[in-house]
Amino acid sequence: MSNHLPVQKARFSFRSLCLIGGSVLSFSTMAIAEESKPEDEKKKPAAAAPSSEETIIVKAQKREQMLVSSGGQLGVLGEKKGLDVPFNIRSYNSSLVDNQQSQSLGQVLQNDPAVRTTYGYGNFSELFIIRGFPVYGDDVAINGLYGIVPRQIVSPQPYGKIQLLNGASAFLNGAAPGGTSIGGTINLLFKHAESTPITRITGDYTGTGMGGGALDIGRRFGEGKQFGMRLNVAGMSGQTSIDHEKRHSTIVSYDTDWHDDKTRITLDMNYQNQGVQWGRPSVMLGAGTTKVPHPVKPSHNFGQPWSYNELNYISGMLNIEHDLTDNIMLYGAFGGLGGDEAGDYSTFTMKNAATGAGTTGAMYVPYIQTNESTRAGMRGHFDTGPVKHEINLGGSALWEDVDTAWSMGKATPSNIYNPHYVEKPDHYLSGGNINNPKRRSAERLYSLYFSDTMSFLKGRVALTGGFRYQNIMTREFDYKTLARDQHYDRDAITPVVGLVVHTTRHTSLYFNRIEGIAPGPQAPSSAINAGQLFSPYRTVQYEIGAKYDIGKLSASLAFYRMSQPNAYSTPYGTTGTTIFSTDGRQRNQGIEFNLDGEIVKGLRFNGGTSITDAVQRRTAKGLYDGNKAIGVAAYTINGNLEYDIPRVKGLTLTGRVTHTGHQYADNANMAKVASWTSFDLGGRYVFMLEKHPMTLRLSVENLANTRYWASAYGGYLTEGMPRTFKFSVTTDL
Repeated sequence: MSNHLPVQKARFSFRSLCLIGGSVLSFSTMAIAEESKPEDEKKKPAAAAPSSEETIIVKAQKREQMLVSSGGQLGVLGEKKGLDVPFNIRSYNSSLVDNQQSQSLGQVLQNDPAVRTTYGYGNFSELFIIRGFPVYGDDVAINGLYGIVPRQIVSPQPYGKIQLLNGASAFLNGAAPGGTSIGGTINLLFKHAESTPITRITGDYTGTGMGGGALDIGRRFGEGKQFGMRLNVAGMSGQTSIDHEKRHSTIVSYDTDWHDDKTRITLDMNYQNQGVQWGRPSVMLGAGTTKVPHPVKPSHNFGQPWSYNELNYISGMLNIEHDLTDNIMLYGAFGGLGGDEAGDYSTFTMKNAATGAGTTGAMYVPYIQTNESTRAGMRGHFDTGPVKHEINLGGSALWEDVDTAWSMGKATPSNIYNPHYVEKPDHYLSGGNINNPKRRSAERLYSLYFSDTMSFLKGRVALTGGFRYQNIMTREFDYKTLARDQHYDRDAITPVVGLVVHTTRHTSLYFNRIEGIAPGPQAPSSAINAGQLFSPYRTVQYEIGAKYDIGKLSASLAFYRMSQPNAYSTPYGTTGTTIFSTDGRQRNQGIEFNLDGEIVKGLRFNGGTSITDAVQRRTAKGLYDGNKAIGVAAYTINGNLEYDIPRVKGLTLTGRVTHTGHQYADNANMAKVASWTSFDLGGRYVFMLEKHPMTLRLSVENLANTRYWASAYGGYLTEGMPRTFKFSVTTDL
C-alpha cells in the first residue's frame, strides 16, 4: 500500500569556490639488500614453484584478511599512523564489509567494543553510542567533512575505510551539525582505483527473502597511471528476518582521481536510496512505567503495516592537495548533499510492562535537506634547531538548510505481544504544509584552526598544541508564519594538547586534553528567563593510553574521563515559575582495550572490551545525583575470530561474540535492561573457477536466536535482530 505524499524536491547547489588542497598522505620506501647464499646451498635443487592457481588463491585469501588497521584520517591533522598520534583511532577496511556481508554502517561498527547501535527516536535511522554519548547519522563525516553523508541509514559498499576515533574531536573536525559526535567520530573514505585493475561481481541473499548484488570496477590509466576511476553499484530488496519487514536499497558511487608529482585531485559522487516498509519500531516507556517488558520473540513484528520511510540522497566531494614546496602543502575540500526523505512512522508507547499493552502513534514527516561543506588550509614542516615542527592552519564552513513539516494521527491501543493492526489513522494535528514543506531551520558553522606538532629526540617525543575558533549560528522558523522565531549565535575556542612518547619502535604512550562542542540550549517559554541563549556545550576530555603495533598485530589501552553540561528547569521563588539553567553534568569515565590482527599464523582476532561509568551529577534538586545515565551499558565485549584451515587451502572459519552489560531506561534507575550476549558463526571458501578466483561466504548471526533489548538509549527500547542467515558469492573477472 502506498503512503507517499508529494514533497518538494531537494535543492542541491554548490557555491563557487576555488580551493586548493585535501588531506595529506605520506609514503615511505625502504630498500632491503639480499644476502648472498653459500655455494653449497646454491647447488641444492630448487623447490617446486606453486601453481598459478594456488598463488591466486593465496593472494585472494590475504586480501580478505586485512580487516582492521591502526590509524586513520584525523581531520585537520591528515592521515596518521596510530602509533604517532595522541588519540585512539582505527580503520575497518572494505574486506571486513565484504566478509561479514554488512548492509549498513551499524553492522560494520558492531565489531567495535566501544560502539553500540540503536535506532533514532521514532524512526529507523541508525544512531551510534560511543563512550556513552550519541552520534547521529547527520554527524558522520566523509574525509573529515561533516554534512555530506546520508542522514539516516548509510550503505557501506562505496567506502574503502570506515574509521572510528574514540573521544572528543572539536579541534580535529569542528562542531558537528547535529550537535553530537562528542564521545567519538565516525569518518568514511571512498574507494579509489588501485594499481591492480579490479572487476568484481557479488551476489547475495539475506534473511527470509532478501536478495541483492554488487559490481565493483576499478582502473588506472595513463603512462604513469596518473588517472583512476572506480565504480561501485550495489542493491538489495526483499523481506528481512523480521516478520513482514521489507527493505530495499540502491547505491551508485563513481570516484575519480588524478595526480602528478605535486598535485593530487579526487572527485567522489554518490547516490543512495534506502527504504523500509512495515518496520519494527522502538518502544517508549510511558509515564509512570518503571519496569522493562520482556522482549518479544526475536522475529516478531509489532509495527503497523502502513509504516514506511523512503530516503534519497545525492552527494559529491572534491579534494585537492598541492605541494607548494617540499615543506609546504596547500589543501582544500568542498562537498554538498541533497536529501529528500518521507515517512509514516509509528512509535509504540508502553503503558503496562506486564501485559505489553500500550498505544501506537502515527506521524508523517517529509524532510528536505541541502548541505554544503568546505575546508581549506596549509600544512608545513620546518626545523628550529633539534625540534621539528608540523604546522596546520586553515578554516572550515558548513551551510545546512532544512525544509520540513509534520502531520500526526491519533494514538490507537495495541500490544507488543499481540499487536492490533489498524488502518492508517486520520491526521488531526499538523505543523507546516506536508505537501510543500517550507524552511524550518538554517544552520551555519564557521571555524578557524591552528596547531603545531613539535617532535623531539629524533621523533621519539611529539607534543601537539592548538586551538579552533568555532562560531555556531542557527535559525528556526515558525511552521505557520514562516517568520524566524528562534535565533542562536554563539562562539567558543576549543584548545587541544596531546603528547606521544615512543618508548620503543613498536610502542608508544600518549596523553590528550581535548574538547567536544555542541550548540547550547535556549530557555523555554515557560521559564522566567525565557529566550535566554546559553553558551555552546563544552565537553572536556582527559585521556591517557598505550599502543602497540607491529603491522600484523596492534593493541591499544585507553583510560578517559569526560564531563558534559546538562540543562533543566527548577522552581523559582514562590510564584510557581521556573528558571532554566545548564548546571547539570554527565560524567563519563572508562577503560578501553582493543586487539586487532594475526595472533599466530592463520589465526586472526579483532575486538576487545569497553568499561563505561556514566553518572549523573548536579541534577535538579539532587534527585538523580549518582544515578547511571540512561542507555549506557556498564561494559561491552566484542570478539571476532578467523581461522584458516591448514589442510584445506582457501577455507576460513569465522565466529563472533557480542556482549553488552545492563543498562537503565530511566533517570531513577528503576527500569533496568538486562545484559545480553549474541553469537555469530560463519565461513568463507576461496577457490578457482575457470581461472577466476571465487569466494563463497555463509554466516549465521544471532545463532541461538536470543531475544533481548539491544539498547535503552534515550529512554526507548530497541529489540535485537533475530537469527539471520547470509550467503554471498563473489568472483573477480
